[in-house]
Amino acid sequence: MSRIAQRFEQLKAQGRTALVPFVTAGDPGPATTVPLMHAMVAAGADIIELGVPFSDPMADGPVIQRATERALAQGVRLADVLEMVRAFRKRDSETPVVLMGYLNPIEIMGYAAFAERAQAAGVDGALIVDVPPEEGHELVTTLKAQGLDLVYLLAPTSTDDRIKRIGGVASGFVYYVSVKGVTGAANLDTADVAEHLARIRSAVELPVGVGFGIRDAETAARVAEVADAVIVGSAIVGRIEALAETPERIPETVAAFLAELRTAIDGAR
Repeated sequence: MSRIAQRFEQLKAQGRTALVPFVTAGDPGPATTVPLMHAMVAAGADIIELGVPFSDPMADGPVIQRATERALAQGVRLADVLEMVRAFRKRDSETPVVLMGYLNPIEIMGYAAFAERAQAAGVDGALIVDVPPEEGHELVTTLKAQGLDLVYLLAPTSTDDRIKRIGGVASGFVYYVSVKGVTGAANLDTADVAEHLARIRSAVELPVGVGFGIRDAETAARVAEVADAVIVGSAIVGRIEALAETPERIPETVAAFLAELRTAIDGAR
């Protein structure tokens, strides 16, 4: 059983919803990421979603696009992200880490090399935005051979057939994009989210995390009432951006925000 599956089992037994923060690796500089990861865990993060910088982040809104640009300007590449996870694992052998990104850097490294190096570094899974299930057989097979989970996105527009297809290949959890658009877009309609989650759960046995549009403790609490995981990205990355010139303040500031979310999420169940 993967670390991701174990974590969700533990949380289910406790009657709790997972808190999954997203940050872009290397933003605003490489030295910030590992201390930030540890601070997020200390503040209540259950799984860390670590963005791999890429020059064309088509699923991401302007906040995360700018984070990617800052990281790329610092020379951060996929190999560097794997080393960050390796460094994180020196102190934390339990918190699952999922890489989120795009296929191009993985293709450049090679599927087998990526899977082997990711597993050796302590990565638990990957969410590759631009790999539909119809085209991902080789990647799925290669990652699963190394015990890595492959997380897939579902959207409000996903058909029943698409939901069933993704449920057949995904592992770890599935990520429901709660709004139409890119990260950080629109306002969240939690009643609509609940309706879609019921449809997803009728076809998918995995835990369902909800992201996009979760900006504060109030929204996180409402989502926690219906989801297995609350995924927060742009609201965190925006705080990092505001402190880009004083990076030493980032871990404490992000941890304080996550502690608010953790309290709200736990109070909702």
